[in-house]
Amino acid sequence: MGKPTLLVLAAGMGSRYGSLKQMDGIGPNNEAIIDYSIYDAIRAGFGKVVFVIRHSFEKEFREVFSADRFGGQIDVDFVFQELENLPEGFSIPEGREKPWGTNHAVMMANGVINEPFAVINADDFYGADSYQKISKYLQSVEGTTGKYSMVGYYLKNTLSDNGSVSRGVCEVNGDGNLASMVERTSIERKNGEVAFTEDGVDYPLSEDVFVSMNMFGFTPDYFAASDEYFKVFLTENAANLKSEFFIPTMVNKMVIDNTAELKVLSTTSQWFGVTYKDDKPSVVAKVQALIEEGQYPAKLWK
Repeated sequence: MGKPTLLVLAAGMGSRYGSLKQMDGIGPNNEAIIDYSIYDAIRAGFGKVVFVIRHSFEKEFREVFSADRFGGQIDVDFVFQELENLPEGFSIPEGREKPWGTNHAVMMANGVINEPFAVINADDFYGADSYQKISKYLQSVEGTTGKYSMVGYYLKNTLSDNGSVSRGVCEVNGDGNLASMVERTSIERKNGEVAFTEDGVDYPLSEDVFVSMNMFGFTPDYFAASDEYFKVFLTENAANLKSEFFIPTMVNKMVIDNTAELKVLSTTSQWFGVTYKDDKPSVVAKVQALIEEGQYPAKLWK
């Protein structure tokens, strides 16, 4: 049985940090969230990590996140997401400045990844259990097509203390597969109750609903399906300069069309990320607590 690959969406990091040297260290030895993700992936049996980056910060990124950093325990490769990466016959709409979103980023790994793979955001901390769950599932679907997966987090394990968040709220059918995913914005805990706000009205949400934190598992057939639908998406959204081809856009389409099923893998892991600047101290404290519990060594890489 082959080892799955981890695809890390990091193309937005250049604009966020300006320079990777200022990248937020959250571990005691200035480890970034990415370091913990790779550490968890290695422990869960992943054999390769592929970073989606931009040419504008390639040199710096390669210097920081080389295979040497990870002690040679995992293969490292790089692919690039740029605005001009479009199917034949399509051109960049005048005035468009940003690339085309998360699923466009995934498509950049076509030809580099030929085995089941997981997708994560570079600056999200997903927790060890989630990597174990998705790795096991990816190994079980090797050689098949259309059997995808996502890690479902309990909403209560993903909230910020410093403001509202947006989450893909998932409905799961009796087989444990995704039935639908709806993006809910302005979710926060108010007076002890979790609610989302729409058009100025608060609607209660169970804190135990599953939400997507963009940790998905795919088999390589996903690339060809994405390439086809991306052409439709570009044709329909040519006039909208801010339109983005998100992973949930593609996943929802395939689930609705019955061309794929998406298993929702539940995790007890706590997700955390730096949605707000004020989130950083709490992320540092949470990582420190995990170290003290013995879940991570104080120094990740020797």
